[in-house]
Amino acid sequence: MTYQDILEADAREIEPNQPNRVPEATPAFWLIKLMAVTMGETAADYLAVNLGLGLTLTTLIMCMILVIALCWQFAQRRYVPGVYWAAVVLISIVGTLVTDNLTDNLGVPLIDSTVVFMMALAGTFATWFASERTLSIHEVFTARREGFYWLAILFTFALGTAAGDLVSEQFGLGYLATGTLFGLIIASLASGYFTLKLDGLWAFWLCYIFTRPLGASLGDLLSQPADYGGMGFGTIPTSLGFLTVIAVTVCAMTFYRRRSS
Repeated sequence: MTYQDILEADAREIEPNQPNRVPEATPAFWLIKLMAVTMGETAADYLAVNLGLGLTLTTLIMCMILVIALCWQFAQRRYVPGVYWAAVVLISIVGTLVTDNLTDNLGVPLIDSTVVFMMALAGTFATWFASERTLSIHEVFTARREGFYWLAILFTFALGTAAGDLVSEQFGLGYLATGTLFGLIIASLASGYFTLKLDGLWAFWLCYIFTRPLGASLGDLLSQPADYGGMGFGTIPTSLGFLTVIAVTVCAMTFYRRRSS
């Protein structure tokens, strides 16, 4: 049986009451998402710079680990917090590394990376909708829809990294001002959703994109030396701190789901 056969069989099995494979956008979801993208920034810096592996080798290693994590995620038939968030943390690291490789190794300007990833994300959404007639995160029942979902997430991380670096470094706003800027954008989107009835689908994806530069700015602010505009805590303590918050929150979510089932 080919992969296409699996996708077609998977699509034929869609039922209204099938469990969703990804989580709902609850406050806990956004908390872990922000922690994950922040850790993705600091962990990528630690692996590539402090650990001495270099960008290329680090990217290859993390891509292989990400593939394993996604295979584990795709093997699930419902949302499993530990598996899902492990994949998110890893894809956050890889998204950062992809953008860093384009900037540092290939010399691609940040403005170009931002535009390219924006187009790639728009193309993913267009193909997803043309194939499935929906972009809803509440209807990720099949392998094909989940594939589009994770591809979109990868591009949101890469786009958010490029846009955040563009604003904080090339435009010279610094980490604190950049984080404040994107935090205000997210707050305005949330306000628009709750008070002005902004479409929930686009509010979700726009917030998903902008939490990446917010988290990256927060991570750099905490980890980078004072000479570079940071607070100097270092990449290891910062990464471990956010990883602890993620682990505790995921364990609490898992415990709650098991008690509720």
